[in-house]
Amino acid sequence: MLETTQSRILSRAAHRAALLLAGSALAAMLASPLDAKMRHERLWLLTGPGQETPIDVEIAEDAKEKQLGLMFRTELPEGTGMLFPYGSPREITMWMHNTYIPLDMVFIRADGTVHRIEKRAEPLSDRIIASQGPVAAVLELPAGDAERLGLKAGDRVRHPVFEPTPR
Repeated sequence: MLETTQSRILSRAAHRAALLLAGSALAAMLASPLDAKMRHERLWLLTGPGQETPIDVEIAEDAKEKQLGLMFRTELPEGTGMLFPYGSPREITMWMHNTYIPLDMVFIRADGTVHRIEKRAEPLSDRIIASQGPVAAVLELPAGDAERLGLKAGDRVRHPVFEPTPR
């Protein structure tokens, strides 16, 4: 009888340890969601004559990176962001599903002109945020950065994504 009780206790302990290990592995995956694989580059926001502000960005290139975006992040430092290039201009829709931090979404035309800005997008919202016109990329910044930097529709973004391809 004592041996059976000890065996049950060990079995429960092993089961709990396995659950704890699986939960820890899942938490670790969510805490650092693939962003280490994204390419890091710099772009410049041109907000007026002689006004160029560098922004360090992660580039969400493939479908998986675009789908993940800034989901599960708990912070996005000032002067950083994520660029979602889409190639040819099109209507682009975004959302804030599983995104814990408020963001400014900058919709950018193929020539690097800011088309429009969705300011302070609400965290965890499934509301669709549309570009409201054909754009080639979206830049996500920490909420309030667009206003703080004086970025507005008609301003320019300088980055190789927006340079014409030679023929």
